[in-house]
Amino acid sequence: MSYFAYSLSVACVKGEALALTWNDLNFTTNELRINKALSRGKDSRLYIKSTKTGAARTIKMDDKTMAVLKEWKQKQDYLVLGFNTLQRKQLVFSNEHNEYMQPTKTRKWIIHAQNKYQLGTITTHGLRHTHCLLLFEAGASLKEVQVSLGHTEVKITMDIYTHVTQKAKDEAILKFASYIEI
Repeated sequence: MSYFAYSLSVACVKGEALALTWNDLNFTTNELRINKALSRGKDSRLYIKSTKTGAARTIKMDDKTMAVLKEWKQKQDYLVLGFNTLQRKQLVFSNEHNEYMQPTKTRKWIIHAQNKYQLGTITTHGLRHTHCLLLFEAGASLKEVQVSLGHTEVKITMDIYTHVTQKAKDEAILKFASYIEI
């Protein structure tokens, strides 16, 4: 899986990513505004709804992901297919008919990459859990992780994501030993 796909999968849940329009991205500030989500309704029809919490959030993105998104937006294939990415409501990720992409598509891509590169199994949402743990290992605060993941309460972040990795456990004892100068 590409760095780009990983970055987006952790920034927002799948339904939020598939609902993104170019209007939701700010290339000047490297920010992504998450204010809606794709969902499945009656008769399996796809529709746009509010986020799970009902609140919008803005998250910072890294330069590399934003550069890939900018390149994706300027891709000439869009114009050949008759899609104008300059339209504010144009989906960032659409199917070949410029309609909502089926949410199951991301799972198929992950399975394909896992098989092709003989990788371990992980789900789209599993990437979000991994990202969270890596944020903690990188030194992000609980509040920073909460905001990044869009949790309404810090308790949600604590309950779900305070699994301590082996690396963090190993580093904790080294920090303690260093602190007391053993």
